[in-house]
Amino acid sequence: MIHEVFMPALSSTMTEGKIVSWTKSPGDWVNKGDTVLVVESDKADMDVESFYEGYLAVILVDAGGVAPVGSALGLIAETEAEVADAKQRGGRPAPAAAPAPAQPELAPVAATASARENGRIVASPRAKKLARELSVDLKSLTGSGPHGRIVAEDVLQAAGRPVPVPVTPAPAPTPLSAATVAAPVVTTVPTTAPPVTLAGDRIEPFNTLQQAVVRNMVAAMTAPVFRVGYTITTDALDALYRQLKPKGVTMTALLAKAVALTLKKHPIVNASYSDQGVVYHGAINVAGAVAMEDGGLITPVLAQADQMDIYSLSRTWQDLVKRARAKQLQPAEYTTGTFTLSNLGMFGVDRFDAILPPGQGAILAVGAARPQVVVTPEGFFGMRHQMQVNLTADHRIIYGTHAAAFLQDLAKLIETDPQSLTL
Repeated sequence: MIHEVFMPALSSTMTEGKIVSWTKSPGDWVNKGDTVLVVESDKADMDVESFYEGYLAVILVDAGGVAPVGSALGLIAETEAEVADAKQRGGRPAPAAAPAPAQPELAPVAATASARENGRIVASPRAKKLARELSVDLKSLTGSGPHGRIVAEDVLQAAGRPVPVPVTPAPAPTPLSAATVAAPVVTTVPTTAPPVTLAGDRIEPFNTLQQAVVRNMVAAMTAPVFRVGYTITTDALDALYRQLKPKGVTMTALLAKAVALTLKKHPIVNASYSDQGVVYHGAINVAGAVAMEDGGLITPVLAQADQMDIYSLSRTWQDLVKRARAKQLQPAEYTTGTFTLSNLGMFGVDRFDAILPPGQGAILAVGAARPQVVVTPEGFFGMRHQMQVNLTADHRIIYGTHAAAFLQDLAKLIETDPQSLTL
């Protein structure tokens, strides 16, 4: 039997992946559970394991190529006798020294009686799910996908449901050729107008991570947001940081802990919008924005930050940042944030506004602490260090009084009781 190696969905937002490398070569034996290739998703590099054992007969998408989720990347043959057949199916010629046994000529996909492979129904995961939901018998369908594979549109049509119409007419399905299968799928980011280029200019295509950031930012523009600023005096926090820094505690961890403890008192700021209503999250997961060296942005998540001690929080954050920049994070480590902290103060930025991440209710932008001349409660002039913070919030669930109360309590904790961050 011949099996396909599919492009997996490594996260809920992933629509395509880039082949970083193949760890197996054509002709190599593959055990079930072996890593056969490495895929770059929107935020990380992930190993893809084989669900079958056999010979890797043919690679359909070479390293560097991009393919949509669910598409076939390679073929695994259970026996040596099936390797030549798999190469023919994948459009790669078999070696002359080992010709494939005589097989019936492959008919065009549209003319296949059913999508079967050695008695097994071949259908995409989405098609199988739709078939269960719509009570459609896959055995009765004729697949219109590659090699007679049943796709979602076949199930929808059989159930009498409307089938999405492509923007441009698609050509009739034909057997895949080597050139067609191996060619990388190039994804471009849509623009309203072609870029204006001058002599000497060059256009560098977006990498996978940058494309994910573009999609997220476009999605974020659909939420009605408002922004509230606040000035926080940081002298007490700065003193605590100087005390704890030799023990490995970072300022980001201190801020994340302060935010997490304040979110416990203001669960609406830790919530998010859904069409069904307000989603109150059962955990306080503070995400922190981290710039990647090759472009793009990732937000590693400090899960249950309110329950972690400041030393564990600092160690966890440093580990997350290290693995994020090495593209070694698991999807749950960058997709489960309930509130985001973006700190550009470390770069000397005084103030800025942050864009609301999709699926969250608020994000806090933190600027640098600067010495300021202020009037003390006793009526004297004094020098204090102050930082500007700006909260961007989803106005569908968070209102101005919610944001103001949250910032007020955050400032009170930082200014008067920073020692509580060490408890």
